[in-house]
Amino acid sequence: MTIIRPATGPLPEPTRIGPATFRWGERTFVMGILNVTPDSFSGDGLLADGDPVERAVARARAMVAEGADLLDIGGESTRPGHATIDAAEESERVTPVIAAVRRALPDVPISIDTTKPEVAESAVAAGADLVNDVWGVRPDASMARVAAAHRVPLILMHNRAEAVYEHVVEEVVADLAAALARATDAGVALDGLIVDPGFGFGKTPDHNVVILRELAALQILGRPILLGTSRKSTIGRILDLPVEERLEGTLATTALGIAGGADIIRVHDVRANVRAARVSDAVVRGTWRADVEGGTR
Repeated sequence: MTIIRPATGPLPEPTRIGPATFRWGERTFVMGILNVTPDSFSGDGLLADGDPVERAVARARAMVAEGADLLDIGGESTRPGHATIDAAEESERVTPVIAAVRRALPDVPISIDTTKPEVAESAVAAGADLVNDVWGVRPDASMARVAAAHRVPLILMHNRAEAVYEHVVEEVVADLAAALARATDAGVALDGLIVDPGFGFGKTPDHNVVILRELAALQILGRPILLGTSRKSTIGRILDLPVEERLEGTLATTALGIAGGADIIRVHDVRANVRAARVSDAVVRGTWRADVEGGTR
């Protein structure tokens, strides 16, 4: 089978994430979101009621059954106006969940979604295989040093305190290029780095639309691209719909993102996005062929 990288970029080398090797370009991988919070913007926080560990394991099993390739576990909401918590409280939320999910699903890679190096340390000790840093472009390389010390891959997401740009795509690419250089200088192997343009983070809805339209520009960085558009407010603005009614809009961004070169999509609704990704892969990457006799309809 011929492997096609969408648009013009070369294929990044494979990345080992815990128990699995991700061969970029063969297909799009799906990351399921597990929010161990009481205040997730999407309404799926596992601290809302009941035993969060038990609920997390059940949801993790369901996501994997629906086709998730890896799971992203976070303990602090990143929505606008969210309540901040310290590293100790965040670790108390996520480490029992990570340990339980690791026991229940030993063959599934687990990511820790955090901005705090101390939380990343405790999460990796509990069984996380990947660090997802939503402030990956900050000048401080402490998160990269944690990833390097534990030899785990690192997702560098773009973010800004203020959504001020002259040329948003060019600046996102430049900021991520600088972050990649800092991470490799800190000791993270280049094949362990993944980039994320930060859809919905430090950007206006117009910026987000441009980022998605021109996502292929990130391929110049030579790294796998993660895209997280699931249920985001930009989709709500376009459709004038609340968060619980944004699935179809999310699926549109999934398809468009894959056409632009996304290698991983980070989503809440796994089954529907897996199906959208498979069809998109068939068209964009040429991963499906059918022997047809007598035509189709």
